Amino acid sequence: MSPTGPAASDFPVLSARGQVTFLGAGPGDPGLLTLRAVEALASADVLVAEPDVLDVVRSHAREGVSTPELTLVDVSSTTAGVPVLRDAANLVMEAAKGGRRVVRAVAGDPGLDGDAGAEMLACAAAGVPFEVVPGIANAVGVPAYAGVPLRDAQGADVRFVDARTASDRCWSEVGASDATAVVSTTLDSVAAAAGELVSAGRKPDTPLTVTIAGTTTRQRTWTATLGTIAQTLKQAKVLPSPEGHRPVIAVVGERSSAAQRDQLAWFESKPLFGWRVLVPRTKEQAASLSDQLRSYGAVPHEVPTIAVEPPRTPQQMERAVKGLVTGRYEWIAFTSVNAVKAVREKFEEYGLDARAFAGIKVAAVGEQTAAALIDFGVKPDLVPSGEQSAAGLLEDWPPYDPVFDPIDRVFLPRADIATETLVAGLIELGWEVDDVTAYRTVRASPPPADTREAIKGGGFDAVLFTSSSTVRNLVGIAGKPHNVTVIACIGPATAKTAEEHGLRVDVLSPEPSVHKLAEALAAFGAQRRDAAKEAGDPVTRPSERRPGARRRRTTT
Repeated sequence: MSPTGPAASDFPVLSARGQVTFLGAGPGDPGLLTLRAVEALASADVLVAEPDVLDVVRSHAREGVSTPELTLVDVSSTTAGVPVLRDAANLVMEAAKGGRRVVRAVAGDPGLDGDAGAEMLACAAAGVPFEVVPGIANAVGVPAYAGVPLRDAQGADVRFVDARTASDRCWSEVGASDATAVVSTTLDSVAAAAGELVSAGRKPDTPLTVTIAGTTTRQRTWTATLGTIAQTLKQAKVLPSPEGHRPVIAVVGERSSAAQRDQLAWFESKPLFGWRVLVPRTKEQAASLSDQLRSYGAVPHEVPTIAVEPPRTPQQMERAVKGLVTGRYEWIAFTSVNAVKAVREKFEEYGLDARAFAGIKVAAVGEQTAAALIDFGVKPDLVPSGEQSAAGLLEDWPPYDPVFDPIDRVFLPRADIATETLVAGLIELGWEVDDVTAYRTVRASPPPADTREAIKGGGFDAVLFTSSSTVRNLVGIAGKPHNVTVIACIGPATAKTAEEHGLRVDVLSPEPSVHKLAEALAAFGAQRRDAAKEAGDPVTRPSERRPGARRRRTTT
């Protein structure tokens, strides 16, 4: 597989002193990193990043990259809840002078970070080569995600103000103009910034929006005026708050389209925006499903409910793989990604690769299993055209024909608890089946205590059940989900198991597909959002509802 970016060895050595890349990590959404930023991170020896951006950039760094922890410099600042973590310059220079490739990541854009500017000057003075990879500035990215364009069709001046360092002259100039003002401040200082603008000449009824945690699924935006923002935040029970020091972006001005936010708030209007969704599958199994949930604005949380182990008696699997090589089989049928993985591991054990499938027809029960085969280098000959299940596979499976099929045997590697539907169907079509246990499924270990508490206490907004076993195993290892949690099931059998465990099923997938299940949950979320708006109620997540609130089952 190709790496996500070039390796350090792909670059020429420019200096014995190493070099530094000052990199903008953007406002918070990891998807806003530039391609150049990802390349630089993949080649870094040392990654120096503050806590609020470390998680955004670390996943793109190579394995083994050094991430030194920034230490507290200004102890007195902790009383305001904003510790100053600025020994970064020393860490950067020390690593660069040691000949290492350093990435210095900052929030937003490094050109708007005064400390990064000082560190660049230090590199220049010491003769350390450096480069700058721009990022999306918070003051630009956050309004875009809040649905607040900074200019309209007629155009307008846009002024950027940092309330922490703004002088009286700055406030006077912005207050006396009709420019759109983008103010970087903190939640508990918004009202003071609004007061500065009113004192400088802006009308109290000038519209503004205030956005916290912009570009992330924790984003919240309030619309008010300069004169009412303090009361708006108080009524929303946002202030007073111990988190008042959190940064916000306020956009002020008649032309900033604050009045059109209902139509333009694309991000916060996603059907599952901010929902914590429990996905009881392993990270490998849940990868594409979690990506789909994120596209709907959700925050997926994977919890494995089963663990996969080798069969207790591996001899049967070993004989079958040898028979595969010696021409014993006409077909091999894969009914899961785990089956592909089990055969692949056995191949690697024997020094075999995908070429061993030459002359053998390969079937896959569905798209995910087919993708695992393609990753192995094998393109399946048969994937169900309809339902992605054993029944769907049987509908398209050809009957044995002694004239055209030189061999009448099928190799079926699968789990120890698999049903007999496929075996019986293949036999009925005239095939001989070697039904081989390729792996065992056992109940996974319980998740961490905080996850178990969130499951039982209503901390999750929804849970997706993709089989009856995921219901039984999740309840067994973590407890029953709280009654405010939306329960979504992949089919009637899974729904029946959920109801037998005392769960009320809200969403039933129209097809036995994990992606259709996610679509159905998104449709449920959209209906719920629309109903709240139509009733004039605030849009809330299920976990924010009072316990015992009734819900109706929805089939989408």
